[in-house]
Amino acid sequence: MTGAEAPKGPSRRALLGALGVAVGAGAAGAAGALTATGSWPGETKPSDAGGTPAGSSGQPVPASGRYQAGIARPATPQHFGLLLVCDLDSTDTSWLGALGQRILELTTTSKPTDVLPDGPGDLTVTVGLGPRIVAARDSSMPGAEDLPSFAGDETIESHRRGGDLLLALYSDDPSVLTAVGDDLLTLVPGATPRWRQRLFRGHGEHGVVRNPFGFLDGIIVPHGDEELAENVWIGTGTAVAALAAGTICVIRRLRLDTAGFAALKTTAQERVIGRERIDGTPLSGGLKDGEVDLNAKTPEGEFITPLRSHARAAHPSFTGSSLMLRRGYAFDDGLLPNGEADAGLAFICFQNTLRTFVATQQRLDENDDLMKYATPTGSATFLILPGFSASSPLSF
Repeated sequence: MTGAEAPKGPSRRALLGALGVAVGAGAAGAAGALTATGSWPGETKPSDAGGTPAGSSGQPVPASGRYQAGIARPATPQHFGLLLVCDLDSTDTSWLGALGQRILELTTTSKPTDVLPDGPGDLTVTVGLGPRIVAARDSSMPGAEDLPSFAGDETIESHRRGGDLLLALYSDDPSVLTAVGDDLLTLVPGATPRWRQRLFRGHGEHGVVRNPFGFLDGIIVPHGDEELAENVWIGTGTAVAALAAGTICVIRRLRLDTAGFAALKTTAQERVIGRERIDGTPLSGGLKDGEVDLNAKTPEGEFITPLRSHARAAHPSFTGSSLMLRRGYAFDDGLLPNGEADAGLAFICFQNTLRTFVATQQRLDENDDLMKYATPTGSATFLILPGFSASSPLSF
């Protein structure tokens, strides 16, 4: 990168409008009839007696809808999660209907069960299929393409690369996740667990939360029906009509050198990130939840947002890609045999094309100083299927 590099500097709205053209024309028509929670027209969005929106902490999150739960709803992700990644002994997916029906049962019943003795709370379950399963149906489908290798991927353990089935479970009650996951896997014939990861995240609103480095994350993501349709949901073109309202999920398990990063002075940390540590305000100024001004310069002509900062490297204007909906979680699996901490970030993002992530990650590998503190230890992508209901079963 040279000192002259700077993006064209579009506003957030202009950026989203320009980058969403490829899918916006097909998706906008469907999105116009939808709500931000992913309900179908005519569906009731539950709330408690006090008017608390569905998906608030501990409140039930409807599993049925045009989009699966656990992606854009609840708007504020639950505090705990469990990723279950499995291999399948065949490409048959006829079991999906029964799996979806069981998810509906578990997330809607108020009666105590062996699996959920205290009821479902805010449990959500998101189902995805790996590239091998998708490609067996149609290699031109979204989700049929696997992730390429990125810089540093030689550190990924083989069992944490890829997979045929993803069950992503989230709840504010971590004690229910294993039992629910095990219960659901009994409905998937020929499933062999490949890897699993327990997750947690701190308090935050609307997806913004502090990451393991202590900085706010998730500030610039798609919000509302229009932006989600442009950036996240697969469109309604004839070639992918069956997958409309699905999305592409990427998971990267990153072991983080939080001690090395913490050893930097706060000002140095902020220059690596491109935002202030306390409230996330861009170094270029403006609102704390606003866009970074990548063109802003000091009186001496230096870019205020450093050339190798994460905020600059990850900006979509450099890659011509859309925005990602990020719902990352931290993990801590104790100590490795060498005494190092096996802890960090499970980076989880959703986008309507795999290219959005691939182009972004390739640029981070080349231009982001933050990558010095991240070691990839897991990598996978999944086609997240469209939503389902009792009358419209989960299927592929």
